[in-house]
Amino acid sequence: MSQKNELIPLLISLIITILLIGAGLGWLAKYSEVSGWDSFISNQDGDSSQEKDQEISERFSTGEKILIPGAASANKQSGVAALAQGNYEQAIASLEAARKGNRNDPETLIYLNNARVGKQKSYTIAAVVPINGSNPNNALEMLRGFAQAQDEVNQSGGINGVPLKLLLVDDSDNVEIAKKIASRLGENNQVLAVTGHWTSDVSLAAASVYDAEKLVYIAPVSTTVKLSKFSPYVFRTTINNYTGGRALADYMLRKLKRQKVAVFFLPEVTYSQELKSEFATAVSLGGGDVVAEFDLSNPSFSAAQSVKQAIERGAEVLMLATNNAAVDKALQVVQVNNKRLVVLGDLANLYTSKTLEVGGEAGVGMVMAVPWHIEGNPQAKFPLQSRQLWGADVNGVTAMSYDAVQAIAAALKRNPTRSGIQQALSASDFSANGSARTLRFLSSGEVNAPVQIVKISPANPSRSGTGYDFVPESSN
Repeated sequence: MSQKNELIPLLISLIITILLIGAGLGWLAKYSEVSGWDSFISNQDGDSSQEKDQEISERFSTGEKILIPGAASANKQSGVAALAQGNYEQAIASLEAARKGNRNDPETLIYLNNARVGKQKSYTIAAVVPINGSNPNNALEMLRGFAQAQDEVNQSGGINGVPLKLLLVDDSDNVEIAKKIASRLGENNQVLAVTGHWTSDVSLAAASVYDAEKLVYIAPVSTTVKLSKFSPYVFRTTINNYTGGRALADYMLRKLKRQKVAVFFLPEVTYSQELKSEFATAVSLGGGDVVAEFDLSNPSFSAAQSVKQAIERGAEVLMLATNNAAVDKALQVVQVNNKRLVVLGDLANLYTSKTLEVGGEAGVGMVMAVPWHIEGNPQAKFPLQSRQLWGADVNGVTAMSYDAVQAIAAALKRNPTRSGIQQALSASDFSANGSARTLRFLSSGEVNAPVQIVKISPANPSRSGTGYDFVPESSN
């Protein structure tokens, strides 16, 4: 074969190779231009990040999905479906019918008010609650306060004529989920402020994000002292562990004239550890003594043995600094003690009908320091209005949640921007109508909240239906 004949196949092969290489480089350039090489690499393990983003998105709703688990009436489902499609008239009709069937459902009322807003201009605030947390009823109690405040604001003409819309979010009372939710809210310019979250650890985690985003956050439930002076954008409508712990210590030393106390708490829980510490410090400064400490989270914890040891060590009082997960253990202590020693409860987790029902006669005389009681201010309109709205009495969680939205609404009237809300809440002349008092905030972000001392007493009839009620003892 001649050299010429040998060169022709080689040239053809070379040309094909060059074309293939060029096409490959072109494909890479095109792919990099569209999505980036790093994105391509990250997608090799599947769409896990997209799935996680979708999971977070499913936790948000202004009415296009039902977040509260359990059976929903056909009318509620129809209303939500109509709202998702932008059919506001149908949504209003269906949700009004759903509310007549179950007036105690706060999610329905919020979605109904959002449907009434429709496409008109509105101001949006986010309400983050622990729907899938350890106790779903906590979320309902918060939502009733948020819903009642929104309903009153919009029924009275809105905020300078502009209605208020609520964005509901479920954080499952989970630190990592709460941080992701807070980031989403910070990125959404339509969200002008946030209220909610349940436990102290979750509230603190979210508050760090809100501070970075310069987004106002009002905590209606968390009592950790770490939120005090945390940020110019963080406020609170409830009491904190310092004031609550000091009030309990003062009641023990001055009112009960007892000096020795045994404390039950959870060392790894911020709320419980803080409350125990603040209480113990105040007891010591007042001349008293913590003679024993018991870990409610210890797998081998025994209520009977612990109470026995407390009595042997000279305790005159038992103090319970519990959380939701350990409420049952705390109530075992109440039952085993059976009124032998005076019991001091925590600031919130034992302030429920469950304590009245399970504690029964053994719980009579138990004292708690709380932010609100339904009979704490006979002049307040909130208890009557809430009873008319929900068909039942509400508790302190609902009242403090109501206060949070009312404070944000009052701030929006002054300046409906993120920075404007912060400036309004921080102003020395700011005030808002609350559930039991006129709301004002200190430079620390704390509200002017007095501590209400309540005691469990027999009642016939009783508001709780258990034969026992929390009764106001005194105010500090």
